[in-house]
Amino acid sequence: MSKAPVSEEPIIELEGITKTFGEGAAAFQALKGVNLSINRRDFVAVMGPSGSGKSTTMNILGCLDQPTSGVFRFLGQEVQSLSKDQRSLLRRRYLGFVFQGFNLLARTSALENVELPLLYRGQNKAERKEAAMRALDRVGLAPWADHTPAELSGGQQQRVAIARALVTDPEVLLADEPTGNLDSERSIEIMEFLAELNKTGITILMVTHEPEMAEFAKTIVHFKDGLVERIENGARNGVGAGT
Repeated sequence: MSKAPVSEEPIIELEGITKTFGEGAAAFQALKGVNLSINRRDFVAVMGPSGSGKSTTMNILGCLDQPTSGVFRFLGQEVQSLSKDQRSLLRRRYLGFVFQGFNLLARTSALENVELPLLYRGQNKAERKEAAMRALDRVGLAPWADHTPAELSGGQQQRVAIARALVTDPEVLLADEPTGNLDSERSIEIMEFLAELNKTGITILMVTHEPEMAEFAKTIVHFKDGLVERIENGARNGVGAGT
């Protein structure tokens, strides 16, 4: 897939998505027909109790898993029609991932942590360093490039993780509980940063259990029992609760 020009079409469309784990009497249907459309430049918070299907949906959106049935379109392309290698390429070129646990290499500098996705792409050292420094500067951490994770605060570590996700210039940032390991002050810092990042044009999908963090999003999608229960506006980015 080549990068498409900016358009008004949804960047992500899910139609009748189901996901079943196991077979026979042990089968469990995690998703029961999810329908969801996400526009470019949206900031979406995904919420729901454990077992509601939100994590399974995010794994499908991240091309880490495939649905049992239904249609998943990314920029109009039906993802389930792609080969395993093509899905991997989509993931590397279009998606950035941020996790609750930061997932930084402990004995490696911030710069080297951010370079890692480019190392997997086979880019040369000079190109990797230049791109990683730009990404660190983007999150306000260029002066800390030589610091290891142990020398950074929790909020700074999450910013390094965000820089690592941004270094490949993704269309969509998928964030799984990005404030789950942070105190309230650092959590707000990260959410304010993600909101500003969204204003630059990056589409953000974030799983969170915290209603106060979800309010930073433009759209809040509530999952229940393997389905989208309701969709509403983020209180900080609209007129409050919607449908």
